[in-house]
Amino acid sequence: MIRLFALFLILALPAKAEEIVLGLSRDEVAITATFEGSEILIFGAIKRDAPADADGDLGVIVTVAGPDRPVTVRKKDRRLGIWVNTDAVEVDVAPTFYAVATNRPLEEILTFTEDLNTRVSMQRAIRSVGATVDDAQSFTDALIRIRSDQGLYQTIPTGVLVQEESLFRTLIPLPANLTEGDYKAEIYLTRGREIVDFYVTTIPVKKVGLERWLYNLAHDNPFLYGLMSLSIAIAAGWGASAAFSVFRR
Repeated sequence: MIRLFALFLILALPAKAEEIVLGLSRDEVAITATFEGSEILIFGAIKRDAPADADGDLGVIVTVAGPDRPVTVRKKDRRLGIWVNTDAVEVDVAPTFYAVATNRPLEEILTFTEDLNTRVSMQRAIRSVGATVDDAQSFTDALIRIRSDQGLYQTIPTGVLVQEESLFRTLIPLPANLTEGDYKAEIYLTRGREIVDFYVTTIPVKKVGLERWLYNLAHDNPFLYGLMSLSIAIAAGWGASAAFSVFRR
């Protein structure tokens, strides 16, 4: 809500001399049974009413965020030779996928206050309001580390290529383990580390074909889905047994 309010404040500001014109390499991402990941090319131009403003270096920030989901992060300690869960933190808002690409390191093109208002950085995009443990930040860091290893969280500090302060492009890799839903792409234009314009668009990510049919069947008719799964398991077991019997002969 705070982030949305901050964006509304930016929209309410007077018209800027620099505006973002955006393009995408694809309008949606289809998840099939053979989906092994993909890429999205985000490109655009900076439209100006006057020559480029020399007051402050140009910064371009591109973020792509998957659907927000709450998640419980648990900490394990070794007690009496056994690893057990000792503490847990409920993270209220955590994007299932989050990538932030910039033309330079984020701290060089965005102030702390702007990041606090818009929640652009990965640390700000994850919110844990009701954490009661002393080292709650370590749980957020652990979540970022785990999902970064899975390719779900990405920080690309020089991933945006800017040409002649007019054209920009970046390539966002998408892993195979994507969550279905609407992915929000946001592009921020900064001068002197302050946001002067931004653009928001949505990229649908959805299952298609057999994946979509199985997903709908499991959620709309779980009894029939269970019977079908049981039948397939029985048939596979019988087939394996018959093949093994033939092989033994």
